[in-house]
Amino acid sequence: MTNMSLPSLTEEKSEAASFINGAVQARQRAAAVFSVPAAGNKSQTADEGVDTEMFRDIARTTLPIEFRGEEVKLEAHAYEDDTVSYQAMALVHRDANASETTDAVPIVRVHSGCVTGDIFHSLRCDCYAQLQLALEAIIESPLGIIVYLPHHEGRGIGLVNKIKAYAEQDRGLDTVDANLSIGAPIDARDYELPAKILKDLGYEKIRLMTNNPLKVEALERHGIQVMDKCRTVTEPSEHNKRYLDTKRDRMSHSL
Repeated sequence: MTNMSLPSLTEEKSEAASFINGAVQARQRAAAVFSVPAAGNKSQTADEGVDTEMFRDIARTTLPIEFRGEEVKLEAHAYEDDTVSYQAMALVHRDANASETTDAVPIVRVHSGCVTGDIFHSLRCDCYAQLQLALEAIIESPLGIIVYLPHHEGRGIGLVNKIKAYAEQDRGLDTVDANLSIGAPIDARDYELPAKILKDLGYEKIRLMTNNPLKVEALERHGIQVMDKCRTVTEPSEHNKRYLDTKRDRMSHSL
């Protein structure tokens, strides 16, 4: 077992502050624009009753995909705000015999977009493997949903900053310290948007595919009941072992 030095209290406070600041920044960017209206009603702010209907299920279609040599048809729901600054997609798999009532509890993956992993199959992270596990799970389930969030790239810091952080990892820093070294938060993701997507789809109770306890807490703060947490463990490689170890040891992931 590798010996690890424990972080000082100052370092722990700094890391905690970075988590909080990242989430606050993301929430400030998103809070004013993401609001799913209740059925038949316009969205309103809680305090002023002002119309703020800026977050919408803007389009939907049937999306046939190839998965492991077979054709699978999914429902695709596209969401955006009025500025088109934030876009997201929900992919829903529903068996022909599955109940369409909201009593059903879907298995759900809230997936942060990853250009390097999801598209180019980078070995520095486990994003592609996680996405494949999620597709397998929702396809095999009577009711499954993937909420795909492109703006969560690099745990919310964006593609360019992620590549900058990779360069810092190349000189020996782990994924936490690499973010801090470029002035980025450890995690800038906010989960209000995926919570509202799930509510818009009619599912406030879910079984969540995640290893991240903070994701569970964040969704529950936004009114989603996580009935079960399904771990999604992938096989580490020489390229991502330290990354996965850091997520376990410094970010509390269940790995």
